Amino acid sequence: MSQPKASSHSIVPAWVDASMLQGTLRGIERESLRMQSDGYLSKKPHPQSLGSALTHPHITTDYSEALMEFITPPEPSIEKVLAYLKDLHCIAHQNLPEGEKLWPMSMPCMLDEDEENIPFAQYGSSNIGQFKTLYRKGLAIRYGRRMQTISGVHYNISFPDKLFKQLQAHETDPALQALSLQDYKSSRYFGLIRNFIRLTPIVIFLLGASPTVCGSFLIGQNHHLQPLVAGSLHLPYATALRMGKHGYQNSAQKKLGIHYNNLTGYLEGIQQAVKKPYAPFSKLGLDDEYGEPLQINDHTLQIENEYYSLIRPKQTPKGNETPSQALENRGVAYVELRAVDVDPYSPIGIEANSAAFLELIALYCLLLDSPEISEDEQTRIEQNQSKIVEQGRAENLMLDMEQGSISAIDWLYEHLTAMQPLANLFDQDLNKPLYKPALNDMLLRIQTPEKTPSAQVIEDMKIHGGTRRFGGHLATQHAKIYDTHQITAEKQQYFDKLVTISQQDQLALEQASTETFKEYLNKFR
Repeated sequence: MSQPKASSHSIVPAWVDASMLQGTLRGIERESLRMQSDGYLSKKPHPQSLGSALTHPHITTDYSEALMEFITPPEPSIEKVLAYLKDLHCIAHQNLPEGEKLWPMSMPCMLDEDEENIPFAQYGSSNIGQFKTLYRKGLAIRYGRRMQTISGVHYNISFPDKLFKQLQAHETDPALQALSLQDYKSSRYFGLIRNFIRLTPIVIFLLGASPTVCGSFLIGQNHHLQPLVAGSLHLPYATALRMGKHGYQNSAQKKLGIHYNNLTGYLEGIQQAVKKPYAPFSKLGLDDEYGEPLQINDHTLQIENEYYSLIRPKQTPKGNETPSQALENRGVAYVELRAVDVDPYSPIGIEANSAAFLELIALYCLLLDSPEISEDEQTRIEQNQSKIVEQGRAENLMLDMEQGSISAIDWLYEHLTAMQPLANLFDQDLNKPLYKPALNDMLLRIQTPEKTPSAQVIEDMKIHGGTRRFGGHLATQHAKIYDTHQITAEKQQYFDKLVTISQQDQLALEQASTETFKEYLNKFR
């Protein structure tokens, strides 16, 4: 990691004040499997009483019919975004089939030996609905269904234009001064992205909560994990196996060479991946023996969303725009932090202190110098991430930097200490401190690794007797919280209306499909 060390002096320029952070927006996407009363993955369809998963803006499905996804709108405060996320969980809980609960962990448990029993998400008979299901079928034959049942939390954040305007006004590089605001924002957001990639091990160490894997997830796979208790596997000092070789991986994508040095290069890399055939995927075939499609195409990426990354530049698409077209047309509007495990101890998958810390590290990454990432540095980044994933809490763990080896604890502490002025900035306009206490909590986790979520999960697994029992215990505790949560009459009416609107929108799409799906697909191919 050749990224400059966090300096001893504040990285906050003297002219930056708290007012420049007013207008920061954040949104959360949380995934959660539905589990049956026996602990196994639900085989039942997405509840109709929740509306259409295709068109509902806040409650939908991800890979599987049993993998729910809750999506908040952008909110002006952490308090509001978490309140919205809690409402979504409670609405979903009210409408689950009898006996079902929301699985509280990133890594799944109690999967059938035959992964064909993991159901694809279904989106109706419209061409776009069938297209979305076919995309998931393609993921299945490329990577297997088990990998697609992993859950995570995606944290979206955007900073206000007034901050970027001030940053640009104080640039000393004439080329940066001459950029339009849109292009300057994109340039700075890509600097944030590069630094987040460099600093992802910090997120994994502090928020990682998947140090164990249920044995049913690794059926038929070679692995070096050790038995823990009752069919659960682990590594003693692991933090987030979800982020390692047993998590969501894509060997084909590692050969793409997509970089984040600028928006143009990133978009070129994505476009090449969605247009270029990949021999191993070509061998799988486009259609089965009956002429039914198996995957959208045989390209390295079927569609842009197949590209898995630690962080994504985002722009809200308009009309029929693809994500990359939206970025090309209007630049980066926000970033999506994707390296976050579900917090099993939280009924909504994330706590306020974790949210505050993610915003701190995002701002830190924006303000810190961000040189381009060389191939050598990328190799070191990946090696260090793997070390933190598998042995992050090990005493005397060393990380590799361009300047030589450094203690992982020293490296973590150095960066978190440098974030303290940012915590003060964020807290200035709040009625009570949030960011400074959150940072102090993270510093305590560095000083005492036993207080990290990953260490707690291992200890609680032992107490409760394995993944299924511990996960079931937490799911029951969370269900009690959902049951007692009060949703305002106005909010309940809003969600009830969304059910009807989403169903009407899906029906309209189905009625508007004038060509057969094969004709629709052939045009795309």
